[in-house]
Amino acid sequence: KGEVKVLKERLKCEEDKLHSVGLTSEARVNELEDLIRQGEHERRKMHNIIQELRGNVRVFARIRPFLPGEKSTDSITPLGETSLRLSKPNNPEREYKFSFDRVFAPNEGQDAVFGEVSEFVQSALDGYNVCLFSYGQTGSGKTYTMQGTGSGQMGLIPRSIEQIGQYKSTLEADGWNYSIHVTFLEIYNESIRDLLRESDEVFVKHEIKIGDDGNRTVTNLTVKQLDPNDKNAVSSVLQLAARRRSVASTDMNAVSSRSHSVFTLNLTAKHEERNQIIRGKINLVDLAGSERLDRSGVEGKHAKETMSINKSLSSLTDVFSALAQQSSHIPFRNSKLTYLLQPCLSNNGKTLMIVNISPTEASVQESICSLRFASEVAKVELGRPKRGIQEVRKKEQNSSTSKNRRGARNEV
Repeated sequence: KGEVKVLKERLKCEEDKLHSVGLTSEARVNELEDLIRQGEHERRKMHNIIQELRGNVRVFARIRPFLPGEKSTDSITPLGETSLRLSKPNNPEREYKFSFDRVFAPNEGQDAVFGEVSEFVQSALDGYNVCLFSYGQTGSGKTYTMQGTGSGQMGLIPRSIEQIGQYKSTLEADGWNYSIHVTFLEIYNESIRDLLRESDEVFVKHEIKIGDDGNRTVTNLTVKQLDPNDKNAVSSVLQLAARRRSVASTDMNAVSSRSHSVFTLNLTAKHEERNQIIRGKINLVDLAGSERLDRSGVEGKHAKETMSINKSLSSLTDVFSALAQQSSHIPFRNSKLTYLLQPCLSNNGKTLMIVNISPTEASVQESICSLRFASEVAKVELGRPKRGIQEVRKKEQNSSTSKNRRGARNEV
C-alpha cells in the first residue's frame, strides 16, 4: 500500500508538471502569434512608407530587343538603370535624354521587370487601389510585357496572379479567408466589351456606375471567382480573354491590339476572430498602341479604330497633365478609360506606368513622343493613398459582400 501511495503521488506530480508545461507552451505560442501579427503590421507599414518615399506614381521604361528581320542600330541606348538616350538617324548629333525610376535594357527579361513591379502587387494585397499601365506605340512590346508567351516568359498578369496565390496560402495559414474575383474587359471605340463573356457575339451594353460608397462598377460584366493557385483555371481565363480581344494586322504590327484591355483583380481577406476585412484592387491595363495612319497603312474600319485609340490616349495624356499641374479640374470624364480608372488616378491609388520602346530607327519619332508623355506622368504626385481595411461584424461582412456583387453577373 505504501508503494502504491508513493506511485500515485509521483503520477500526480508528473501530471502537474505536464499541465504546467502545457500552460507555459500555450502562453508561449500565443506570445509568438502576437509577435507575428505585430511583425506583419510593421511590414505593411514600412512597405507603404517606402512606396510613398519613392512616389505613388512611378514610371519605368522598357526597350524591347530587335526582332528577326529588323536592322540593328544605335538609335536608342540605355545609360545605366535609370536613364536612356535617343538620336535620330538623319541627325545623330542631336540627342534626347530621359530619366525614369527604372530603365530596362533589351537583354533584361520578364523576371527582372516583375522584380520591380511586385511591390505594387504587394500594395494591392495590403489593401490599396493599384493600377499598372503598359504604354507605347504599336509593336513596342506592350502586350508581351503584360501577358508574355508561355510559362517561361510569363508577363505581369500571370506573375501577379502567382504572387497573389503565394500570399493567399500564407494568409490562410494565419486564419484568414481569402477570395479573389476577376473581371476582364476591353474598351473598343469607346464601347466596353466583356472579354469573359460566354458568347462570341457582342450584344450586352455595359455602363460605368458609381455606387453609394463611391466605388465604380461596370454593369452586366462577368465576374469570376478565381483560385490563383489553380493554374488550369488561370490559364483558361487568360486564354478566353485573348480570344475575345479585338486585334488586326497593320503595316506596323501583324497582331495589333485595337482596344485597351483592363484586367481587374478584387482581393478580399477576412478574419472572423479579429473582425477585420482587407480589400485591395489591382488593375492591369494593356493600352492600345499609339500609331500614325501613314505608318500603319490602315483604312476604313481600322482607320476609325486608330482615331479612337489616339483620341482616348490623348484624353489619358490630358488627365496626367492636369494632375501634374495640380489643376482644380481633372478631365476624367473625357474617355471611358480615364473615367473607369479615376479611383486609381486620384488620391486613393498607386500607379505604375511602363512605357515600352521599339529600338528601330523608323520608330524614333514615336519613341520620343512616348517618352515625353512618360516624363509628364513622372511629374504627378497623388498624395497619400487610403488603405482598404475596416473593423466589421459578421452581419456587416455578409452585407458588404452582397453589395460588391450587385449589378454584376457572377460565375463561381
